[in-house]
Amino acid sequence: MKYAGRLAAAAIAGVLSLAACGTDDNTAADSGATAGSSSAAAGGLSGTINAAGSSAQANAIEEWKKAFQSANSGVSINYQPSGSGAGVQAFIQGTVAFAGSDSALKDDKGEPAQADARCKTGKAINLPMVTGPVAVVYNLPGVDGLQLSPKTIGGIFNSTITKWDDAAIKADNPDAKLPSTPIQAFHRSDESGTSDNFTKFLKATADWPYEPAKAWPAEAKGQGSKGSDGIASSVKTTEGAISYVELSYAENSQLQKAKVANGSGEFVELTPESAGKTVEAAEIAGTGNDLKLSIDYATKAAGAYPIVLVTYEITCEKGLSTEDAKLVKSFLTYTASDEGQQALSGLGYAPLPATLLGKVRTAVEAIS
Repeated sequence: MKYAGRLAAAAIAGVLSLAACGTDDNTAADSGATAGSSSAAAGGLSGTINAAGSSAQANAIEEWKKAFQSANSGVSINYQPSGSGAGVQAFIQGTVAFAGSDSALKDDKGEPAQADARCKTGKAINLPMVTGPVAVVYNLPGVDGLQLSPKTIGGIFNSTITKWDDAAIKADNPDAKLPSTPIQAFHRSDESGTSDNFTKFLKATADWPYEPAKAWPAEAKGQGSKGSDGIASSVKTTEGAISYVELSYAENSQLQKAKVANGSGEFVELTPESAGKTVEAAEIAGTGNDLKLSIDYATKAAGAYPIVLVTYEITCEKGLSTEDAKLVKSFLTYTASDEGQQALSGLGYAPLPATLLGKVRTAVEAIS
């Protein structure tokens, strides 16, 4: 497209032209630049991108927007971390150009059809962009390196395991000195893709009796706290607390993180690398440029940490306004670049596996 050609002409050496960002052979068609290198430095854009959704990716978006806006001083990126459910609804209603969501559009809620209708001339696509490992965080002074099996985690969050010296927790931690402190289990009070992924993990591995959902099941009880920052704050200030939150929030709040057993019974420490092994094994369940993933939460891969979420950017393949399409395509080209993905590691996220990232770049290139 002409716009992409102008960006390529203006780009500094080594900057990817938009027209070649989706290639699989890691070569740029016209400039000889490396595919996947940053487009943020191209500059010259102006306008406003309105987006909303996942609080799990808020720190990633904040980092990305700094770099992108620095190179494009005329661009303003307004991202509201209102939660995945609210972000998807805002996209469907047409008030934002893209939504961040910790789960793909849900068939059982009719979201794909609603999103397609919003796009009018095209279809909505789910673009994986952020790997956000989900940490099981706790506040138990003197007990570091806690190990928890999925069944034990399910019992804690279903309120059937209520004290830290319960036999099930002792069995997971035979050498630990566990206090009789009551367990204070916190969950997200707002609709959250993090809750959706966490309950998918429990359903797949722990005989969780409730259907996975963005809304926490009332029958499971526990205490609610709003947003990822609210969860982190509640755990940090409550002795005996436990919850689930993205690695970036766990690290920013310096929370204790449990090792979690995967499908082979191996207790694995959460790191970007161990989470990446689970995402790498995920299957693409969408078609065409819709890259909805199916994650195996019971993975038996050696060294794989099993509780992960992949945050999607949900937008129109075709059907955005001309200005929105231009800005969203440019911004997502940057977030899917090598530079954009590498920026995630220092923030508690994990870059997308290379094979998946190539498909994301191809899908972004199709936005018009």
